[in-house]
Amino acid sequence: MSGNHSNPPYWVSNLDTQSYNLSGSGDTTVQPGEEEGYTVAEKAAIGTILTFMVFVAVVGNLLVCAAVFTDRRLKRNSNFFIVSLAIADLLVALVVMTFAIANDIHGRWVFGAVFCRIWISSDIMCSTASILNLCVISLDRYVHIRDPLRYEAWMTTRKTVLFIGTVWILSALISFVPTHLGWHESPSGQNSTTDNELCIFDLNPIYAVVSSTISFYIPCIVMVSIYVRLYVYARRHVETIRRTHTAERFHSNGSTKGSYKVSDHKAAVTLGIIMGVFLICWVPFFIVNPIAAFCSTCIPKLVFQILTWCGYVNSCLNPIIYSIFNTEFREAFRRILFPKCYLDKRSKDPFGASSTSNTVNKRVNKAEYGPPLTENGASVRRNSRERLFADKVTSL
Repeated sequence: MSGNHSNPPYWVSNLDTQSYNLSGSGDTTVQPGEEEGYTVAEKAAIGTILTFMVFVAVVGNLLVCAAVFTDRRLKRNSNFFIVSLAIADLLVALVVMTFAIANDIHGRWVFGAVFCRIWISSDIMCSTASILNLCVISLDRYVHIRDPLRYEAWMTTRKTVLFIGTVWILSALISFVPTHLGWHESPSGQNSTTDNELCIFDLNPIYAVVSSTISFYIPCIVMVSIYVRLYVYARRHVETIRRTHTAERFHSNGSTKGSYKVSDHKAAVTLGIIMGVFLICWVPFFIVNPIAAFCSTCIPKLVFQILTWCGYVNSCLNPIIYSIFNTEFREAFRRILFPKCYLDKRSKDPFGASSTSNTVNKRVNKAEYGPPLTENGASVRRNSRERLFADKVTSL
């Protein structure tokens, strides 16, 4: 970087109209005369809302981790991707959002220059890891639905660890290395004076574009492409199943049609929620972030803060989208949160009502997987695969 820079990449300094970002993900500008302070009532309201968001994110993601590690049914390779996502979102809540609340409400950074560097680097790393984990989960689900019979052989524990490790290593490289080496530093960074100390993160345009592309735009394109292909594949395959199965196969025309309508509807709703929430939370921020680096006076401070917190909201919603919609996770959450009720239920039904229900469902599903054994083997295998596919789409 230029030798005229007297400041390190991160510093706690006195500024007047210098560009900065309270969240650590981009930069914005405090305009002369812009009102920075909040009234006591405003601070209380904002603090309550943001603290509730942190609470939801912490509790939700802790429940996800606890459920996977304490429930034998959930100890599958695919769920370890969800654990990795939960850890990233948990770190966003504990390390990033918590101190962002104090910083935004208090109007100044009071935690020192060293922690300023750690905080902003952690912000970039955890947010990037959260987004990349979502991308990996989308790939995992695509493989799971596209070829369920070969999924277990393909997605081994070694590959699971490799994918998760790649996500975190790439996130660390994007965050800690460039920022501590000063690659992100804006050529216009200078000292000036004011009464408020701020944690400064002054982005140069090149770093803003490159980091946004790697952290968001590429994963976003991958996610959208995968989910669009998956949805098209699901619709096409379901239509094929509808045409090839006769009314006698399911005893009536109405039951066949209704069964696949439910499957189709659930697939569409689930995929729509996953993509929609992700895009709503992150697209506005990553559109504004490069703009703010090129034009520090174009984005008002309040707008940038709101868009930053919209991205953080995704960490609160991920446990709901990826876990609570899953029956096994819901049962695990009930067991963790209400152990007494769970034990009372088991004592009244020593064989386990849920296990009995699952056994009945499994028997019904197995009965539906294929026609009577009088048919040839190829027909049995084909019909079994089609029914298994329909079940996988429904359980998305």
